[in-house]
Amino acid sequence: MPRRGLVAGPDFDYFNRRYFTPSEVAEHNQPEDLWVSYLGYVYNLTPLAQEFKGNILLKPILEVAGQDISHWFDPKTRDIRKHIDPLTGCLRYRTPRGRFVHVPPPLPRSDWANDFGKPWWKGSNYQVGRLSAKTRNIRIINTLTSQEHTLQVGALESMWEILHRYLPYNAHAASYTWKYDGKNLNMDHTLEENGIRDEEDEFDYLNMDGTLHTPAILLYFNDDLTEL
Repeated sequence: MPRRGLVAGPDFDYFNRRYFTPSEVAEHNQPEDLWVSYLGYVYNLTPLAQEFKGNILLKPILEVAGQDISHWFDPKTRDIRKHIDPLTGCLRYRTPRGRFVHVPPPLPRSDWANDFGKPWWKGSNYQVGRLSAKTRNIRIINTLTSQEHTLQVGALESMWEILHRYLPYNAHAASYTWKYDGKNLNMDHTLEENGIRDEEDEFDYLNMDGTLHTPAILLYFNDDLTEL
């Protein structure tokens, strides 16, 4: 394991997050910063939006910026849903919002070029990670400064990924020992694997406000000012 000063862990210069929450995807809702999610993955379509800037075929994609568009796709084929065109009797892509980039026109046209290779939804060029199917809140308390922050994280994220989320609040987060219930956390494991259960369903069943019982992770300073 690479080391930074006294702290072992991944090299965050090359660290890539695996999971993104729906609320994070929703933040990228502009033509110059356009993300969508579908079929469990998150895609950054900003380069596509820049390439087709001003093109009417980009409009349906701009309308769903920051949203999940899984309903556009057939989960079995992972292709855009298809239907029989009532005018031509041919099988074609179903696009209720209107035809969009890389979808062929219903009839032959001289201005349609299909030399672009794979359509944008079939390749992995724009993929940035997976969509967190389940999210939960966790409190992180710095015992040195008594500062507390509540983060929304993916249920399958490792503690290193959660630490990465916490960096904007504490650039020296890796210089702390992370503990829960008096025990050191395994940073390669998830919250559940570290014994921090998600009890949201139980609170809902009991008609209790789960936000009043958010688990807290305590950070203890290691006397090492390592920055990630």
